[in-house]
Amino acid sequence: MNFRTDLTLERAELASEKGKGIKKEFKHNDFSNTTIIDILNEETAEKLGKAVGRYITIEIPELTFLSSDLPKIVETVKESLDLLLPQKNGLVLVAGVGNSDITADALGPFVASKILSTRHLSEELQKSIGFKEMLRPVSAISTGVLGQTGLESSEYIKCIVNEINPCCVITIDALASRSVKRLGTTIQMSDTGIAPGSGINNKRKRIDEEFLGVPVIAIGVPTVVDALTLAESIYGKSDEPEMVVDMIVTPKDIDMLIKNSSSLLATAINLSLQKSLNQDELSALL
Repeated sequence: MNFRTDLTLERAELASEKGKGIKKEFKHNDFSNTTIIDILNEETAEKLGKAVGRYITIEIPELTFLSSDLPKIVETVKESLDLLLPQKNGLVLVAGVGNSDITADALGPFVASKILSTRHLSEELQKSIGFKEMLRPVSAISTGVLGQTGLESSEYIKCIVNEINPCCVITIDALASRSVKRLGTTIQMSDTGIAPGSGINNKRKRIDEEFLGVPVIAIGVPTVVDALTLAESIYGKSDEPEMVVDMIVTPKDIDMLIKNSSSLLATAINLSLQKSLNQDELSALL
């Protein structure tokens, strides 16, 4: 597959992959469609260009607009994340991947800035504040990008994992799609980790359990489409691909898309990690 996309759903659709190597489950409600894809063996994984594991895709109304169904959408995203989180109630590291200076790539840093970090709160302090149940320990970071830090995001995260020993890592990154219709209307999460930049042929070192030594959950929202992929999806494969400028296309209202999608994801992550709190309580704390 030579088209550029981070979405397993799109790869499975175009490959028409069926059989023993893949399992699909569909869920539907009034405000979202959820597709759960399990890639079961290495042969199918190689065909799709994705790792063996579970991929959950949630299709929702456009995130550039605040929907009255937002609390229900948050709950749907939270429930999907619950399916991937390890059962043990240990420390979780949330890592926002991407470049905060480029709006279309700022999803990860924006989400990380909205995470309720609790690792530093002692039980005594929590009791004095009035918490009846102890909060789950959570740490949050933004990794920056190689050009800013001189460090691969995977290296940055591994150093912290080695120091604080979380039970799992949740990474958030902006994704690429092959369809403009999926920009700001799709959320993908998986238990396979992530290779930042892979959707636009700028693949960096993978952030996954093999490298970090702990389970890695990857969450993202498509914010860009590769121009060549977009042109081919509209007009068919070009005999002269060099005639299509090598560029990335993003919506004109990308700033609102990032703002709303980061709030949605951060709220869902916070609710999944802090099950004793509701949305109103979280809003009051942040």
